[in-house]
Amino acid sequence: MSRKKSTSTPGEPHDPEEFGDSALSRKQVLEVVRKKDSLEEADLRGTDLSGICFDGMNLAFAKFGEANLSRSSFKGADLRGASFFSANLKDVCLDGANLEDADLDYAQLDGVTLHNAKIRKALFPTKRLPLTDIRASVATGVRLRMDAYSPSEDED
Repeated sequence: MSRKKSTSTPGEPHDPEEFGDSALSRKQVLEVVRKKDSLEEADLRGTDLSGICFDGMNLAFAKFGEANLSRSSFKGADLRGASFFSANLKDVCLDGANLEDADLDYAQLDGVTLHNAKIRKALFPTKRLPLTDIRASVATGVRLRMDAYSPSEDED
Protein backbone atom coordinates (compact mmCIF):
# COMPACT_ATOMS: atom_id res chain seq x y z
CA MET A 1 0.00 0.00 0.00
CA SER A 2 1.49 3.33 -1.01
CA ARG A 3 1.02 6.47 0.97
CA LYS A 4 0.94 9.97 -0.46
CA LYS A 5 4.21 11.82 0.16
CA SER A 6 3.89 14.63 2.70
CA THR A 7 3.61 18.07 1.13
CA SER A 8 3.19 20.12 4.30
CA THR A 9 5.86 22.48 5.53
CA PRO A 10 6.98 22.68 9.17
CA GLY A 11 4.38 24.35 11.39
CA GLU A 12 1.52 23.87 8.94
CA PRO A 13 -1.40 21.58 9.77
CA HIS A 14 -1.02 18.01 8.57
CA ASP A 15 -3.14 17.05 5.59
CA PRO A 16 -5.92 14.69 6.79
CA GLU A 17 -5.97 13.11 3.31
CA GLU A 18 -2.34 12.12 3.78
CA PHE A 19 -3.23 9.56 6.45
CA GLY A 20 -6.91 8.84 5.80
CA ASP A 21 -10.03 9.64 7.83
CA SER A 22 -9.45 7.42 10.89
CA ALA A 23 -7.46 8.17 14.03
CA LEU A 24 -3.75 8.55 13.43
CA SER A 25 -1.45 5.72 14.51
CA ARG A 26 1.54 6.20 16.83
CA LYS A 27 3.88 5.85 13.83
CA GLN A 28 2.00 8.55 11.89
CA VAL A 29 2.04 10.89 14.90
CA LEU A 30 5.78 10.40 15.40
CA GLU A 31 6.33 11.33 11.74
CA VAL A 32 4.29 14.55 12.13
CA VAL A 33 6.16 15.40 15.35
CA ARG A 34 9.52 14.73 13.67
CA LYS A 35 8.63 17.18 10.88
CA LYS A 36 7.32 19.70 13.43
CA ASP A 37 4.00 19.88 11.59
CA SER A 38 0.74 20.86 13.27
CA LEU A 39 -1.69 18.31 14.68
CA GLU A 40 -4.49 20.87 14.93
CA GLU A 41 -7.89 19.09 14.93
CA ALA A 42 -6.17 15.68 14.68
CA ASP A 43 -8.09 12.57 15.69
CA LEU A 44 -5.84 10.74 18.16
CA ARG A 45 -8.56 8.92 20.10
CA GLY A 46 -7.53 5.65 21.68
CA THR A 47 -3.94 5.86 20.42
CA ASP A 48 -0.90 4.95 22.54
CA LEU A 49 1.12 8.16 22.51
CA SER A 50 2.98 7.51 25.76
CA GLY A 51 6.36 9.17 26.17
CA ILE A 52 6.13 11.42 23.08
CA CYS A 53 7.45 14.99 23.25
CA PHE A 54 4.85 17.41 21.83
CA ASP A 55 6.64 20.50 23.21
CA GLY A 56 5.61 23.72 21.45
CA MET A 57 3.31 21.95 18.98
CA ASN A 58 -0.08 23.12 17.72
CA LEU A 59 -2.61 20.54 18.95
CA ALA A 60 -5.58 22.92 19.19
CA PHE A 61 -8.92 21.10 19.06
CA ALA A 62 -7.22 17.69 18.82
CA LYS A 63 -9.18 14.68 20.07
CA PHE A 64 -7.25 12.61 22.64
CA GLY A 65 -10.25 10.72 24.10
CA GLU A 66 -9.15 7.46 25.77
CA ALA A 67 -5.57 7.92 24.48
CA ASN A 68 -2.56 6.85 26.54
CA LEU A 69 -0.42 9.97 26.95
CA SER A 70 1.44 8.88 30.09
CA ARG A 71 4.92 10.38 30.51
CA SER A 72 4.43 12.66 27.47
CA SER A 73 5.45 16.30 27.41
CA PHE A 74 3.40 19.24 26.12
CA LYS A 75 5.58 22.17 27.32
CA GLY A 76 4.33 25.35 25.66
CA ALA A 77 1.96 23.41 23.39
CA ASP A 78 -1.25 24.92 22.01
CA LEU A 79 -4.01 22.64 23.36
CA ARG A 80 -6.91 25.11 23.11
CA GLY A 81 -10.21 23.25 22.88
CA ALA A 82 -8.52 19.83 22.90
CA SER A 83 -10.50 16.91 24.29
CA PHE A 84 -8.78 14.57 26.77
CA PHE A 85 -12.00 12.84 27.88
CA SER A 86 -11.03 9.64 29.76
CA ALA A 87 -7.41 9.90 28.57
CA ASN A 88 -4.44 8.70 30.61
CA LEU A 89 -2.22 11.72 31.35
CA LYS A 90 -0.31 10.16 34.25
CA ASP A 91 2.99 12.00 34.84
CA VAL A 92 2.47 14.36 31.86
CA CYS A 93 4.15 17.78 31.71
CA LEU A 94 1.76 20.54 30.64
CA ASP A 95 3.98 23.40 31.82
CA GLY A 96 3.32 26.62 29.89
CA ALA A 97 0.70 24.93 27.70
CA ASN A 98 -2.44 26.73 26.55
CA LEU A 99 -5.34 24.58 27.82
CA GLU A 100 -8.07 27.22 27.42
CA ASP A 101 -11.43 25.52 26.74
CA ALA A 102 -9.81 22.05 26.89
CA ASP A 103 -11.85 19.11 28.25
CA LEU A 104 -9.91 17.07 30.80
CA ASP A 105 -12.99 15.68 32.55
CA TYR A 106 -12.63 12.01 33.54
CA ALA A 107 -8.95 12.13 32.54
CA GLN A 108 -6.31 10.51 34.77
CA LEU A 109 -4.19 13.47 35.89
CA ASP A 110 -2.07 11.90 38.64
CA GLY A 111 1.46 13.32 38.50
CA VAL A 112 0.61 16.05 35.95
CA THR A 113 2.37 19.42 36.21
CA LEU A 114 0.73 22.63 34.99
CA HIS A 115 3.32 25.30 35.84
CA ASN A 116 2.32 28.59 34.14
CA ALA A 117 -0.31 26.83 31.99
CA LYS A 118 -3.32 28.80 30.74
CA ILE A 119 -6.42 27.01 32.05
CA ARG A 120 -9.23 29.53 31.48
CA LYS A 121 -12.53 27.69 30.85
CA ALA A 122 -10.81 24.28 30.90
CA LEU A 123 -12.86 21.41 32.33
CA PHE A 124 -11.12 19.39 35.06
CA PRO A 125 -12.35 16.34 37.03
CA THR A 126 -13.08 18.49 40.09
CA LYS A 127 -14.94 15.66 41.87
CA ARG A 128 -11.59 13.89 42.20
CA LEU A 129 -9.22 16.85 42.07
CA PRO A 130 -9.78 20.05 44.07
CA LEU A 131 -9.54 23.32 42.15
CA THR A 132 -7.08 24.58 44.79
CA ASP A 133 -4.66 21.77 43.80
CA ILE A 134 -5.00 22.70 40.11
CA ARG A 135 -4.29 26.37 40.85
CA ALA A 136 -1.31 25.40 43.05
CA SER A 137 0.17 23.37 40.17
CA VAL A 138 -0.24 26.32 37.78
CA ALA A 139 1.44 28.67 40.28
CA THR A 140 4.25 26.44 41.55
CA GLY A 141 4.55 23.41 39.27
CA VAL A 142 3.69 20.96 42.05
CA ARG A 143 2.49 17.59 40.73
CA LEU A 144 -1.24 16.88 40.89
CA ARG A 145 -2.28 13.88 43.00
CA MET A 146 -5.53 12.04 42.39
CA ASP A 147 -7.00 8.59 42.74
CA ALA A 148 -7.93 6.56 39.70
CA TYR A 149 -11.46 7.07 38.36
CA SER A 150 -14.11 4.61 39.42
CA PRO A 151 -17.49 4.43 37.60
CA SER A 152 -19.18 3.98 40.99
CA GLU A 153 -18.34 7.66 41.71
CA ASP A 154 -21.01 8.66 39.21
CA GLU A 155 -23.71 6.85 41.18
CA ASP A 156 -23.78 9.58 43.88
